[in-house]
Amino acid sequence: VARSIPAGSLLGHPQCLDYGPPFQPPFHLEFCTAYENFGCCDQEKDNSIAAKYWEIMDYIDPQGHKLCGRYIKDILCQECSPYAAHLYDAENPQTPLRNLPGLCSDYCSEFHFNCYSAISLLTGDKHMQECCETNKTRFCNLLNLHDKDYCFPNVLRNTDLNRNLGSVVEDRKGCLQLCLTEVANGLRNPVLMVHANDQTHRMFIAEQVGIIWVYLPDGSRLEEPFLDIKTIVLATPWVGDERGFLGLAFHPKYKYNGKFYIYYSYMDKKRVEKIRISEMKVSASDINKADPHSERNLLELEEPAANHNGGQLLFGVDGYMYIFTGDGGKAGDPFGKFGNAQNKSALLGKVLRIDVDGKSTAGRPYRIPPDNPFVSEAKARPEVYAYGVRNMWRCAVDRGDPVTRKGRGRLFCGDVGQNRFEEIDIIVKGGNYGWRAKEGFECYDTKLCHNSSLDDILPIFAYGREVGKSVTGGYVYRGCESPNLNGLYIFGDFMNGRLMALQEDEKTNKWKQQDICIGNTKACAFPGMVSSYSKFIISFAEDEAGELYFMSTSYPSAYAPHGSLYKFVDPARRAPPGKCKLKPVPVKTKSKRIPFTPRASKRSPRPCPSPAPRAGPRPNGRQRPVRRPRGGEAAPGRRGGPGEVRRPRGGEAGAAAEENVTRSWG
Repeated sequence: VARSIPAGSLLGHPQCLDYGPPFQPPFHLEFCTAYENFGCCDQEKDNSIAAKYWEIMDYIDPQGHKLCGRYIKDILCQECSPYAAHLYDAENPQTPLRNLPGLCSDYCSEFHFNCYSAISLLTGDKHMQECCETNKTRFCNLLNLHDKDYCFPNVLRNTDLNRNLGSVVEDRKGCLQLCLTEVANGLRNPVLMVHANDQTHRMFIAEQVGIIWVYLPDGSRLEEPFLDIKTIVLATPWVGDERGFLGLAFHPKYKYNGKFYIYYSYMDKKRVEKIRISEMKVSASDINKADPHSERNLLELEEPAANHNGGQLLFGVDGYMYIFTGDGGKAGDPFGKFGNAQNKSALLGKVLRIDVDGKSTAGRPYRIPPDNPFVSEAKARPEVYAYGVRNMWRCAVDRGDPVTRKGRGRLFCGDVGQNRFEEIDIIVKGGNYGWRAKEGFECYDTKLCHNSSLDDILPIFAYGREVGKSVTGGYVYRGCESPNLNGLYIFGDFMNGRLMALQEDEKTNKWKQQDICIGNTKACAFPGMVSSYSKFIISFAEDEAGELYFMSTSYPSAYAPHGSLYKFVDPARRAPPGKCKLKPVPVKTKSKRIPFTPRASKRSPRPCPSPAPRAGPRPNGRQRPVRRPRGGEAAPGRRGGPGEVRRPRGGEAGAAAEENVTRSWG
């Protein structure tokens, strides 16, 4: 999925005239065939360029066809080049947008010598028409590009620019270059973002203080929160405090039953700190509001310490709810002979699995799935699905490959380590993930580590303190907009803001790690893009369409409004136009919509070049291979034929031109 840049090589930046990355056209291009594998034109745009070409050629006599046809086609088709934004100088907002692409000196001289009289048919720029038809030097100076690597046709021959074009770019250190868009800001430690899977494509963002906000597909936020339980949630302004509102999951059939589930810290009447997992329902009168009186407690766990509270809730492809608890806190899981995590009779330090659609005969407000791995073990809690967990901070279900469905249902988690290693695990039924016997791949408690009955499952990846200090689990990308990222597990580190990716080798089943670098301002020079983010990565998220996000803050306090939500974008390749178009189910809103205002300064998008008006007849200066129409005369039609693109009548010709902080979350 990635292309490496050899030392000393040019780092290319493909970009189209609409300021987006290039793409692979879904259908064969009949006209600009040089760009049918990768570029900036789909079939509709290709047909439009072909129509322009034939309209221009209708003004040119047979000799002109022979001399100029190739040049005119080349020039028009540069709108399809994956480097179109460079060719038309569209990248630099301080530079006037070109009507014609940048041409290399020799090519420009040849074109002018043979076809100078066609200039007025290619552009409606009066200055260029008046000064340049008879002056090759002035014409070619106008079409000169400051960066000679991108002029046509050199851009086609440059091996550095075209090596593995369309793959995710690696910089010279092997770091994958991605870009970001800022989607939301001003949030107080945003701990999660989830969707309701109800085809509305709303995003629900929860703050650690206990408030859930609704964001609509147009980017606006509703003024009234979906849920506000900050008076119940135990959260403090202390930097790094792990307590608060930690988990939210919508029922797989939320669209029909309106049920969702929450996970939060609270203090009971006896001043005992606990974790509560509850079921709630949406309001009967407003789909953007929860019913505050609908809370039904499912499970409460006493927390021995203020840290390691877990917090993840999610539904697997089996329809059951998975609950991820921490080991109870302090250091080294000091509770009991083996610690909470290795004790299957304790619910702390576990992955739990329950059926929220049933009730047990034992009086529990949920049912135990009959195939839970320890239902027949006398001293084990039947809710336990996996154990040996320290403090899994953020887990996700793999949607599976969009075509093959491979990987569907895998459960990925980031488990925060003690003081040596952070790890990424894939959760399986009955699995022992080692803590406190092991941390990462190595022993933590030597006695437990060498116990022959440990039978632990090793991480797919672990990293030490030289890389980071507090893992934040992520997602496997399965979205539509950035096809190169499909199959990458993207995650990060809370403490140092490092972004990373894992890719599985399908032959060996081993995982390769690479860093992710947010590209510089040139690589991310698209409208709305940002090339920096707040340091402390709190959580990752996936929207209803499968696109990937993360939340971070510059000051990790539950009451500090410095958190933002960012969306990943691959600057090297996007999906073809229209493929990822969403049709959200309309949402009736009773609350005021607050438009999103980016915190980062962004340039205003400049209009894409529009077709220039076709020039009218001009005085005959010298002999030229062009047949001019009389004033007001319509361009004659052209011959048709099988498979040829029909041009519309009356169209226009012309080309378009960091803060120090104590470690958190474990």
